Amino acid sequence: MSATAPNPGPSPIRRPLAAAALLAALISLVFGLLLAGAGPASAHAALTGSDPSDGAVVDTAPKQVTLSFSEAIALGDDSIRVLDPSGKRADTQAEPRDLTEGGTVRYGVSLHSGLPDGTYTVAWQAISADSHPISGAFTFSIGAPSETTVALPSQEAGGGPVGVVYDIARYTAYGGFVLLVGGSAFVLVCWRGGATALPMQRLVVRGWLALTAATLVMLLLRNPYTGSGKFADAFDLAGLQSVLDTKPGAALVSRLLLLGAAALFIAVLFGTYAGREDEREKKDLTFGLAVGGGVVATGIAATWAMSEHASTGIQTSIAMPVDVLHLLAVAAWLGGLASLLVALYRTPDIGSAAVRRFSAVAFGSVVVLAATGIYQSWRQVGSWSALTGTRYGQLLILKVALIAVLLAVAWFSRRWTGRLTDSAVAPEEAPGEEAESGSELEDASADVDPERAAQLARQRAALTATKKKRIRDADPERSGLRRSVLAEAAVAVVLLAVTTMLTSTEPGRTEEEAANGTPSASAPAAGSPVNLKMPFDTGGQNGKGTVRIDIEPGRTGSNDLHVWIDGSDGKPMDVPELKLALTLESKDIGPLPVVPDRLAEGHWSASAVQIPMAGDWKIDVTVRTSDIDQVTIDKNAKIG
Repeated sequence: MSATAPNPGPSPIRRPLAAAALLAALISLVFGLLLAGAGPASAHAALTGSDPSDGAVVDTAPKQVTLSFSEAIALGDDSIRVLDPSGKRADTQAEPRDLTEGGTVRYGVSLHSGLPDGTYTVAWQAISADSHPISGAFTFSIGAPSETTVALPSQEAGGGPVGVVYDIARYTAYGGFVLLVGGSAFVLVCWRGGATALPMQRLVVRGWLALTAATLVMLLLRNPYTGSGKFADAFDLAGLQSVLDTKPGAALVSRLLLLGAAALFIAVLFGTYAGREDEREKKDLTFGLAVGGGVVATGIAATWAMSEHASTGIQTSIAMPVDVLHLLAVAAWLGGLASLLVALYRTPDIGSAAVRRFSAVAFGSVVVLAATGIYQSWRQVGSWSALTGTRYGQLLILKVALIAVLLAVAWFSRRWTGRLTDSAVAPEEAPGEEAESGSELEDASADVDPERAAQLARQRAALTATKKKRIRDADPERSGLRRSVLAEAAVAVVLLAVTTMLTSTEPGRTEEEAANGTPSASAPAAGSPVNLKMPFDTGGQNGKGTVRIDIEPGRTGSNDLHVWIDGSDGKPMDVPELKLALTLESKDIGPLPVVPDRLAEGHWSASAVQIPMAGDWKIDVTVRTSDIDQVTIDKNAKIG
């Protein structure tokens, strides 16, 4: 069953109205995607330029190579490599220097002096702010182009066997989430009797197991996925620790903790709840499970929103809740569809009322999906050319086409739903030879030992199930509904795969920017980026360093904040604790606390930092270098 409105009968008036509503939702989604304005969005950093540029021929050897990106990135020690024509390192192999100024994100590496003429290869790899690994390579020549033994890397970051397994785990995680949340919602909202049905219990539990296993795999593979690409590094404890200090690592750990709470929810749903017979008690427990389960489901959905596309760029405070709603609507629709399919094929007891209740849930889910999908597409596509000329845009068109097919099949499901009725004769009361046999079994069990009685009870249960299945299969409306729901489920599997691919694909806007070599327009013209340098000394060992702060776009409203800490030796420096606070003393506003997330060694960031009005803001920075060594420094900056 899919996006259908509740309907007690095949009314010729209500059918066209519901079909028109579904068509309107689909048209809104399609036109929202195609006519989205060219508003800026940000996700997946892209290389927007370099010095020397790709293919350039320079007269004299440069002292350094610099790379510019569309947004903030995280780089490791060996993220930028420059190789001479023979394949030897031409750079000094020092950690890339952060040369970011204003709104331009730029990194550079120094080159050895006296480099000979020839063609040089620059290979780079980084992690964008939305957690996805990115990489690339280009060449430049000194004096004149020459032959080179260096082959440009054919495998992108996040590719290879590790990338394949990671992507499979990503898909499995989405599928498990859909079955866990959608199956539980189906039992609580549509068919409470399903709590005692073994096939429904298996469906939800398998969803939990799939999501848990996939999350563990993604956590272990995160280090090689963004780095070496070798499976052996999955058990590198230092690498795992570095993953836990990042935003994606924290999201995966949070998901595992929430899955512990989900396990308790499942135990209550299919244990205590299923065994309740008092209607008042069951009603109270239903409310408690709905609230608790809703909180857990929202939290699990938020682990995706906080670490992927929605967590970076403009309007993150809106984009992340929208992303959570989108995921919950997908789970309610597709997970409920899978639950209905299992109920129709594996259980004889589901009635027409439960099917129609799911119709209402599915219809509401599609409305939410249409609204949230339009907004998400506006952020990630931005133009007609990006919609039709990029991989992200093409996948988006394919997703809309699949939704159209799904809704078309749902129309047939709705017709079968309108004809669906419950059997007039209960299986237990069905006349015939089987009923007589059942009575004979019951009479025979009165004079036998307990073991024999148990065997006869199992035989009676099998006989009853057979009778129920015979009556169920003889119902043409129910059989037609099963076939149409099966077709919906098949399309839904493909739709989920395309959705998963979208989450790991570079959005169309940034792909166009990379092709055009233009920087990201993530900041409005108003305002000016704020760049600060603040030395500190906590008084303890290795307690001296410098804090560098960038606030972009440096205006009222939402800003992105990046903090770098360099030690006294000029190298990135990690500290146990870093906190910031903004105060506008002239207006008695603040202090407004900011707790940035660690992106890489010596690099922290915070998105959607709200600055309510323009003025001379005091920025307090608290740095703790040990359990007892801490200092707070401050500096004023004009913002807005």
